Amino acid sequence: MSAPIVSHLDPDSVRRAAEILGNGGIVALPTETVYGLGASIDSASGVNRIFTVKGRPTDHPLIVHGSSASILDEVSDHPSEFARRLAVEVWPGPLSLLVPRSQRVSTSVTGGRDTVVVRVPAHDFFRTVVDHLGSPIAAPSANRFGRVSPTTADHVAADLGNDVDLIVDGGPSVIGVESTIVNTTTSPPQVLRHGGIPIEDVEALLGISVAESDGTVRAPGTLASHYAPRCQVVLAETAEEAKSRLERLPSSAGIVETPPSTGVYAATLYTTLRTCDERGWTHAVFVLPHDRGLGRAIRDRLKRAAATFEG
Repeated sequence: MSAPIVSHLDPDSVRRAAEILGNGGIVALPTETVYGLGASIDSASGVNRIFTVKGRPTDHPLIVHGSSASILDEVSDHPSEFARRLAVEVWPGPLSLLVPRSQRVSTSVTGGRDTVVVRVPAHDFFRTVVDHLGSPIAAPSANRFGRVSPTTADHVAADLGNDVDLIVDGGPSVIGVESTIVNTTTSPPQVLRHGGIPIEDVEALLGISVAESDGTVRAPGTLASHYAPRCQVVLAETAEEAKSRLERLPSSAGIVETPPSTGVYAATLYTTLRTCDERGWTHAVFVLPHDRGLGRAIRDRLKRAAATFEG
């Protein structure tokens, strides 16, 4: 049995979602990256339910979502100029910023940290719900912790069943991988997670090089093993290497056809991982894209998916 699913085009869907969130419930909401499992940041019970339903460690921070760049001053004390410039240039969009936390945000949302990760999603429905609710929404991906992220309402229903109060169907996520996370509390800023906006674009907007994470700040989706299907993910750098690896695997293994572009690769990645399980494959061989642009995010997700078995 699954939670009720309502289309984002239903004229009553915004009111219904906001009412549930305002009463301490949790709702699966569409974004351009992946579907999020949302709770009002003002609801301690709702935030706690997110961790319980996902099986997520309570020290793993949630991303706080707003409807405009004004969210920075609502949830952060003294956001840096780096943060303000990126918010103006990219939001709404697939970029999350780590900034100093204000008292507006409970440490239960931030995993006990004095920083908060914040973004404004590009899906109109999500932002409308935030405005109707009158509160930012904390929302990790709407799936069990460590498993494949959902990019359709059906994925959410299959993963979470009736453990959520409502699922809003906003269509397939158009980007298909989570947001890029940039730590704006350091100089230069650091990329904590490669995602929906290439870090090269962030660097071009700031006019400086962005450093790789030094590992001292944990951000969502940065555990060594993550985004994992049931089958074993096997990685190759070339088609020839993929064929060679397949020859050494059981007959229940298969090679995933490489999409024609990194945009298509990202948009279909999580659906493809789920399809491998549905086919009954024990091993799925993926050819990694080039390590640049959106390809960095795809490589990151596949390497974390493979790490479940590689250790």
